[in-house]
Amino acid sequence: MSEQWSTIAEIDAARDRFEAAVPGWRRPAAFGIARLVEGRPEFARIAAGDGFLPAVVLGTVVGHVSGPASYRLSPAELDRAITMLAPANACTSIPHPNLWAWQSLRAELGEDEHAIAVFADDLTQSGGDPHVAAMLAEVAAR
Repeated sequence: MSEQWSTIAEIDAARDRFEAAVPGWRRPAAFGIARLVEGRPEFARIAAGDGFLPAVVLGTVVGHVSGPASYRLSPAELDRAITMLAPANACTSIPHPNLWAWQSLRAELGEDEHAIAVFADDLTQSGGDPHVAAMLAEVAAR
């Protein structure tokens, strides 16, 4: 049987393990996952100030450590991120909006279509990345 995280403490412990496995990891101020539509990101989910386990899972998959950045995310990579985060579903005392958004986005993606993973360390600095700037604009509009 695969690993399941049925308590918040188990989810926190999993997050700590993932973070320890990424040398130099810094929790982002915001991160998101988007589908590109006519070259512009349409975010399935943006988390700002929370979602640190999903952030490090996504960062692990795309090789992100810190700073403002965006990465192409293949269907296979999105599948890997979903599989890595899926044990959190066993914890029914909290919702899992990142996992649900990733699963929904994956169902919409064609096999040759890529998603975009986006990270920002600071809610005011895009680092010149247009996908980070788009995410930060959505965060600011909330």
